[in-house]
Amino acid sequence: MFSKLALATLSLAALAASLPIAAPTNTSSERVITDRYIFYQGDGSINAGWPSQDSWGSWEELWNANVPLMRGSCGWNGWGADNSDNEINDIQNAINTISGQTGVDRRFVLAVIMQETGGCVRAPTSNNGVVNPGLMQSHNGGGSCAGINPCPTSEIFEMVSDGTAGTPFGDGLRQTLQRTSAVLGNSGSRAVYAAARMYNSGSVDYADLNNPFTSTRCYAADVANRLTGWTFAPRGC
Repeated sequence: MFSKLALATLSLAALAASLPIAAPTNTSSERVITDRYIFYQGDGSINAGWPSQDSWGSWEELWNANVPLMRGSCGWNGWGADNSDNEINDIQNAINTISGQTGVDRRFVLAVIMQETGGCVRAPTSNNGVVNPGLMQSHNGGGSCAGINPCPTSEIFEMVSDGTAGTPFGDGLRQTLQRTSAVLGNSGSRAVYAAARMYNSGSVDYADLNNPFTSTRCYAADVANRLTGWTFAPRGC
């Protein structure tokens, strides 16, 4: 969330060269998601080369591609026991439920979870001026399973809710997307990438979504890549 670096991005990127490349998944004859990283630059628009929503993977494609990351992200980062099958299933159910309640595309929720913590339910709480706990490193949220094994279903739902619906202390994806959609006049892919930028840094330079302010430079570009299938490939930012 605001004023911090995503916990998992750098450590997972450093491991990427030594990890097996996940095979692309496909649920239609028209599209296959690709595990690759493209360094998108500029304002997040299709004209600037950023992917349209039509080029995002389906929910099933993106979920299946990211499960292998969820299975290993806790251990790779030294955050405790890796996610169990039950915990991964709870993440999926929580995303589906909270997405339905908030209207936030579940693919966007998944992308931010993977960006923030690699889907590790035991991710630690960060604090760089703002307390950021849980799967989505929410703004002073109430959900966390740092040091807790197994992670209760209720905590997993709370972590996803804190990051998506927001907390009494700060915005979630629903609020940042509302704000960027209002500025841009639509809620398409550019608004989503700008909302990711705002979620990470609290501010948006609409002409340059890689302007980090005090946070992760390529956060919006990372999220765009996650929405089109990036998982294990080296991070090219």
